Amino acid sequence: MPVTAIIVGAGHRSLAYAAYSEIYPDSLKIVGVAEPDPIRRRETAERFNISADMIFESSEELAGHERLADAVINGTMDHMHVHTSVPLIARGYDILLEKPVAVNAEEMLALKEAAAKYKTRILVCHVLRYAPFYAKIKELIHQGTLGEIIHLHLAEHVSYHHLAIAYVRGKWADRFASYSPMLLAKSSHDLDLMTWLKAVPPKDVSSFGSDFQFRPENAPDGSAERCIPDCIYQDTCSYSAKNLHLKQQIKRSYYVWDELDGIANPSLEDLRHSLETDNPYGRCVWKTGRQNVDHQTVSVNFEDGATGTLDMIGGAARSQRKIHVIGTLGEVEGCFDDGIFTLRRINPLAENGYEVEMVNIRDYLDPHEHIDDGHGGGDMLLMKDFVAHLRDEEASLSATTLEDSINGHAIAFAADRSLLEKRLVPLEEILSGSN
Repeated sequence: MPVTAIIVGAGHRSLAYAAYSEIYPDSLKIVGVAEPDPIRRRETAERFNISADMIFESSEELAGHERLADAVINGTMDHMHVHTSVPLIARGYDILLEKPVAVNAEEMLALKEAAAKYKTRILVCHVLRYAPFYAKIKELIHQGTLGEIIHLHLAEHVSYHHLAIAYVRGKWADRFASYSPMLLAKSSHDLDLMTWLKAVPPKDVSSFGSDFQFRPENAPDGSAERCIPDCIYQDTCSYSAKNLHLKQQIKRSYYVWDELDGIANPSLEDLRHSLETDNPYGRCVWKTGRQNVDHQTVSVNFEDGATGTLDMIGGAARSQRKIHVIGTLGEVEGCFDDGIFTLRRINPLAENGYEVEMVNIRDYLDPHEHIDDGHGGGDMLLMKDFVAHLRDEEASLSATTLEDSINGHAIAFAADRSLLEKRLVPLEEILSGSN
């Protein structure tokens, strides 16, 4: 029998995970949806053939019933994760929870307490653990190939268009409105990778960053409040909504056109009119009133004395994630987006003092199983683990329970506190709930 699940928050990520049921119907069946938006609610119910009595307008309405399925796929907005999950935990649902699990330490600890009280299984959507690129690096570390890890350096370069869509004009532009600083919203994957690969608790965190580009005083002279119809830079600006969304239909434009409220087959004029009027994605990037960083560096001191750094840099030409792990016996250096890393083993008898092996992760993929989902195949592998987890079967090395996820989240909260208060923050301060 397939595991049964209810979608809570029928957004892009929930539907990506729920697609597993369409590929593997014997493993997972979507039997319900709780979604406040009537269009998304209807479309999701139609897509998964959900019966009328299993369609709910909110998570609260769903939680008003006795348990109706094995699990919930919670893909609500970041600040709603704990609010929507805790009542469902009390009803006995196991949960697949999108990252970040919470937007502050207090909520994270409350979620942990609820899960422990009701003995709930929560698997967190750190899909990059499942990407074959990172899974192979973890395997090498786990086998001792690199020896003891001295330092991990991760870098996430956020492309200028992704930055503009999500973090300047979009849902995470204002950290106070979205409740999530950019580091938490964008790079919780990377901080999780750091703690997963190191496998030693972090001890102290310091961080620096700023909104380098998008301060109002940086707006070009004569620029308008909106890109179209009046801005004199609408054809030349890198962040022009006209270029990004009308001419190029840049990746992630689905966020932009959510503002059309379900207009079927919108015309070019419909799109243009939306950007000219009340669509937030048509605003000048320097005049949105955003309150967030566009780049940030995090330094971590682990309990064994090893260190880690993460550089999140918004505004790059190309989105990419880089990694360099240095151990006492060797090192790994590579780029996730290229799917290639270099393994160097220390050998004083070899030329240059080390041996080199180039690893192309595509050589390890099964073309019949690998799906390019934007996370290196991680989405579907995560769902495979989720089903195994609920069936009490052995999960993979990548499986991320709530307990596994807490240290990465705690680093993010500590980094935010360090950034704002300009000081080193002990992790114990975060994990104990101290202010």
